[in-house]
Amino acid sequence: MTVFATMRRAAVLGGMALAAIALSGVAFAHKTKLTVYTAIENEQLEPFKKGFEADNPTIEIAWVRDSTGVMTAKLIAEKDNPRADVIWGLAASSVGLMAGMGMIEPYTPANAAALKPIFKSGKNPETWVGMDAFLAVVCFNTAEADKNKKPKPTSWADLVKPEYKDSIVMPNPASSGTGYLTIAGWLTIMGEDAGWKFMDALHQNVSQYLHSGSAPCVQAAKGERLIGIGFDMRGATEKTKGAPIDLIVPKEGLGWEMEATAIVKGTKNLDAAKKLADWASSLKANELYGKYYAIVANPTVKSMPPNYPADGEKLMAKVDVDWMAKNRDRILAEWTKRYDGKSAPKAK
Repeated sequence: MTVFATMRRAAVLGGMALAAIALSGVAFAHKTKLTVYTAIENEQLEPFKKGFEADNPTIEIAWVRDSTGVMTAKLIAEKDNPRADVIWGLAASSVGLMAGMGMIEPYTPANAAALKPIFKSGKNPETWVGMDAFLAVVCFNTAEADKNKKPKPTSWADLVKPEYKDSIVMPNPASSGTGYLTIAGWLTIMGEDAGWKFMDALHQNVSQYLHSGSAPCVQAAKGERLIGIGFDMRGATEKTKGAPIDLIVPKEGLGWEMEATAIVKGTKNLDAAKKLADWASSLKANELYGKYYAIVANPTVKSMPPNYPADGEKLMAKVDVDWMAKNRDRILAEWTKRYDGKSAPKAK
């Protein structure tokens, strides 16, 4: 091969390499970044992101995550200048509230028809579609109870007994979705007047209101508190790890909520947002939800994690998610006025 031919071949190969780099740059440049607001547990962030991106390689998820109350407040504060594209994993009552404020882009995902009716907004098009449901349960430390000769409660009414003075922690409903579903459940089951009277009595036994739905059962699992009113799956997980706790499903019934997916009105990435909404309601996504929750939107997914209370779904109260959304501000204002003095300090 002549020197000229060698130089020409090198030039051609160099041009091809540059073209390949340019093409890869174009592909990379066209990857759509979706800003997704969520309140799912931290350990779920990476599996959810990987699952979606594996099926949608041209779209990248950028999470913004905090507790339900904080994320709800953030979204509402950004109403006139939205920064999120999609909500994936926020309480349906919060999303319903935003839908009523005109903040949600109506869209019925491709897989919505296969889901349980209770897991849909009921609008046409849908404003949100549910993912999984979570319940309020009582995490009771049996080792502490034996040591201090404390009886095991079987009902919400039992928790106001004097022997539980300063022994109970529960989530602050203004910052925790689990906290809000808990008190909304009490108001539904007992009626408003009796519900507030119950909370007045319970307040005497509450040591602290925490800013997380998981923390009460974690504290009970560690023996830091006798009783934690909290998130069902966290309690089951702690028991499976070997914590000396029983998960008690109070006989009066349980407050509950569901996590939902919705598209934020005003997104500049609507096509990509619709792809995420489609995937979030798919069978594959529901199978992923089933790794973390016992109750999911797709009825064909059967999930019963170890130590999950068998009668949890049966005792779900007849809670109206729209009522929870419409009355959220009123209920939280009343709760804060009465009980906020025992709230844990907020992390700075």
